[in-house]
Amino acid sequence: MTRPLIGISAYVEPADWAVWWGVRAVLVPEAYVRAVTAAGGRAVVLPPDDADGDVVAVLDGLLLAGGADVDPGRYGQPRDPRTDDRPDRDAGELTLLAAALTAEVPVLGVCRGMQLLAVAYGGTLHQHLPDVVGHDAHRPAPGVYGAHAVRFAPGSLAATVLAGVDGVNSYHHQAVADPGRLAVTGWAADGVIEAVEDPGRPFVLGVQWHPENEPDPLPIAALVRAARQRTPGALVAPPDDTALRRPAAT
Repeated sequence: MTRPLIGISAYVEPADWAVWWGVRAVLVPEAYVRAVTAAGGRAVVLPPDDADGDVVAVLDGLLLAGGADVDPGRYGQPRDPRTDDRPDRDAGELTLLAAALTAEVPVLGVCRGMQLLAVAYGGTLHQHLPDVVGHDAHRPAPGVYGAHAVRFAPGSLAATVLAGVDGVNSYHHQAVADPGRLAVTGWAADGVIEAVEDPGRPFVLGVQWHPENEPDPLPIAALVRAARQRTPGALVAPPDDTALRRPAAT
């Protein structure tokens, strides 16, 4: 059986290897690739590119990976000094997302990817979560994951995919404030939104943590299953939301 093709959105960041230092490179943590491969998929790394979303026509699933913050201009807010955004990623990933929703390709958003989903569906973000919840437990220290309890809405896609899961890892300083037209289906004990989904589509799910770094990356395995089971049908319009296509505010 042919493995489903799972596109993983990538970063462009300075990188060091061998004798090369500070070279701009297209990057994605290998953990995403390993998780897709272990679930039976074929990972395809997608660098930022907002020219068009044509590549989605050959994909069976789309994984919006974690990373830097979303440009607050995308959701109509001034930039907090602690926001570290990447407008090129926003533009490229929103283009991919619009094409994936049109083609009904299964979508999973991880951490930043979940936040981008919320913005695309008309939502907003908390730009610095400790100001809201009063602690740093969701990002304890640079390069250090936190851990916390999580609960899911009964009967939701999140609850089905994550049956038996009551705790997750955590590394983020921003979070969804308003999910827009997405349904909130997961929460941390402090009320931080941990999962969102589009109940009107077979598989559009966002999770705030990093399942690729957990022993059993259930959301990624579920994305690959949904991609394998997908039967392409008539194309449908993407959600009625200008965030999918508008440029960031200047």
